[in-house]
Amino acid sequence: MPGPGANCAVAGEKRTPFCDGREESPLGSKAESSEGNASYSQQIVWRNVVLMTLLHIGAVYSLCLIPKAQLLTLIWAYLCFLMTALGVTAGAHRLWSHRSYKAKLPLRMFLAAANSMAFQNDIFEWCRDHRVHHKYSETDADPHNACRGFFFSHIGWLFVRKHRDVIEKGRKLDFTDLLDDPVVRFQRKYYKSSVVLMCFVIPTLVPWYIWEESLWNSYFLASILRYTVSLNVTWLVNSAAHMYGNRPYDKYISPRQNAFVTLGAIGEGFHNYHHTFPFDYSASELGLKFNPTTWFIDFMFWLGLVTDRKQAPKEMILARKERTGDGSA
Repeated sequence: MPGPGANCAVAGEKRTPFCDGREESPLGSKAESSEGNASYSQQIVWRNVVLMTLLHIGAVYSLCLIPKAQLLTLIWAYLCFLMTALGVTAGAHRLWSHRSYKAKLPLRMFLAAANSMAFQNDIFEWCRDHRVHHKYSETDADPHNACRGFFFSHIGWLFVRKHRDVIEKGRKLDFTDLLDDPVVRFQRKYYKSSVVLMCFVIPTLVPWYIWEESLWNSYFLASILRYTVSLNVTWLVNSAAHMYGNRPYDKYISPRQNAFVTLGAIGEGFHNYHHTFPFDYSASELGLKFNPTTWFIDFMFWLGLVTDRKQAPKEMILARKERTGDGSA
């Protein structure tokens, strides 16, 4: 496990909120971190280490089953992956974390079910950590601080207890809007049973019952492999999209534009844009871009299930590019 690194930004110092040594943005840094944490150590959560290791071993084994499975099973596994991804991208991320659009009850119910299929903590906990991540990005208060390296920001942060700064800073944020939503409260109350049903039981039983796939193939391909892949594409937003790519909107922050992450995370790889304009429902400049999550939200808008899509005005985007962008776009 990588040890805890020194703070990337210390209150009172003129330092950048990411780790390559450039001077602070002319807009100022919003990041804060407690002093004296360089020697702070976090306890390893061995249960998570063992479970994640077994999960990934199971996923590797699942690859061997692909040639033996029916085509419908592979298509079903991919459809489950898309639903899983939307539960995170359109649901926990853009709807509940950033309030970048409003969704009517039927869509919120679907996204909550899809989020249970994702099995990445319930909506409330996911959004709580994500809001802390945005406010204190690349400091010890960031749950998956990219300053601590690729491994930590990708999966290592799940192998240790949360840094005390994450807990302390998180207590200062307001999450009442989340608990005011009955869908969020219901999913949180019945989260464990909803995960068993949505993440494992339904993906496994549908191929077995409808087109007589073996339970073995159904379980490993539609549940284990699909779940493991969906976890890793989400984690790549925290790791790769904070380390590799260009920064056309703000060169003074760590998040980057990463096409590879965009493909895997169905539109979440325009990360420099997203951290610059976190309120934008598209999480990218609108146009001819690969952003299936935005297409989904737009389709729901067409159906009348989405309202109040927030967007950054074109003039604001251009002005920000000229002021803080790296000139790459």
